[in-house]
Amino acid sequence: MQSEIKLWSILGNSQKLDGGAMFGNAPRAVWARWIKPDAENRVPLACRALLATGINNKTILFETGIGVFFEPKFKERYGVVEDEHVLLNSLAKAGFTHEDIDAVVLSHLHFDHAGGLLTPWQADTAPELLFPKAKFIVGRECWERALKPHPRDRASFIPELPALLEATGRLEIIDGDHSLTLGPQVRFEYSHGHTPGLLVATIGGENNQGGVTFCSDMIPGRPWVHVPITMGYDRYPEMLIDEKMRFLDDKLARGTRLFFTHDPVCAMASVTRDGGRYGTANEMTELSGLVC
Repeated sequence: MQSEIKLWSILGNSQKLDGGAMFGNAPRAVWARWIKPDAENRVPLACRALLATGINNKTILFETGIGVFFEPKFKERYGVVEDEHVLLNSLAKAGFTHEDIDAVVLSHLHFDHAGGLLTPWQADTAPELLFPKAKFIVGRECWERALKPHPRDRASFIPELPALLEATGRLEIIDGDHSLTLGPQVRFEYSHGHTPGLLVATIGGENNQGGVTFCSDMIPGRPWVHVPITMGYDRYPEMLIDEKMRFLDDKLARGTRLFFTHDPVCAMASVTRDGGRYGTANEMTELSGLVC
């Protein structure tokens, strides 16, 4: 008998990034209606993780946000707002610590999704991994991309991180629908438009219906549910648009809810469609022990 799955939204450090970069070729007159920019044209972004209990009798964290591993000049450059490691505080608020986590699922290894794995920056001190007993689950293509990044996205990776993960002996690299660590209650699919091999996880549900999908940077928030809207950070925007249409049709048909990592307000929502236009409904700002 499978355990009951419960979900918590776990906020990490927030960011402020250039709105033009976050919305690609969409004009400011369009995207500013969704997220209001500041005087420097930056928009507020969450780095939200998802914590799940009851998956294969384990406590699982999906991503870790950006954390505070950056030295001060890079912290400012990438718009990290808080000085403390917010993810750890949010875990504590939900009744957990990083030592409680049995596995961390990483959709990809860009710093705003994996930086929270690391201890806070200290001068003349090398970063160390948190989560001392967790397995680290990464898709094969994303792992290979982190080892040999393209010049266009090299700055998006943490150079020290792959070696730190490998040295734990707790790294699980996957290229199929399921993970040995997590079992059948988490189903994986792959997206290639943002970065090659982005790992998209669907949690729970029965007979491939229902459940919650951690969208990661495939659809970082509600504005990006609009199919033509992509980020300047996406490697292959036209491919991503095609992927999103298939993905949203599938999740709508299955009644699967979407979990957003970067939406500053909304943690989870259902998919809607009016003709050829997709949207969201049943929006939730926070999850706290939600039964999946």
